Amino acid sequence: MKNGASFLLMIGLLAVSVPVVAHHGNASYGHAKQLTLKGTVTEWDWLSPHTLLKIDVKDDHGVVNWIVEWNAPSSLINFGINKKTFKPGDEVTVFIITPDNGAPVGRIQRVMLANGTWLRG
Repeated sequence: MKNGASFLLMIGLLAVSVPVVAHHGNASYGHAKQLTLKGTVTEWDWLSPHTLLKIDVKDDHGVVNWIVEWNAPSSLINFGINKKTFKPGDEVTVFIITPDNGAPVGRIQRVMLANGTWLRG
């Protein structure tokens, strides 16, 4: 009887802990650097577990294609952000954190639309 109760307790704890371990958080942005990018939207992927905003940013060497991730759609909806918020050609300013490796990717902190509206998610 005691072994059966211990087994059920162990199974219950494993079931609860799996979702916690599954989410990676911001681990890839260890010593993150904050950047402000002004660019043109090329694509807005309304996906789970994270949405992706793809933007072209002009720099001294030409155009860099950035892919920046944001929260899940289920979270962004609570802030009035939806799959139609961004369209190709939209001008945006994104405030992001970047990973240590210097790749043109990042995690959105907030976005400013061309009309000056701030979006946070």
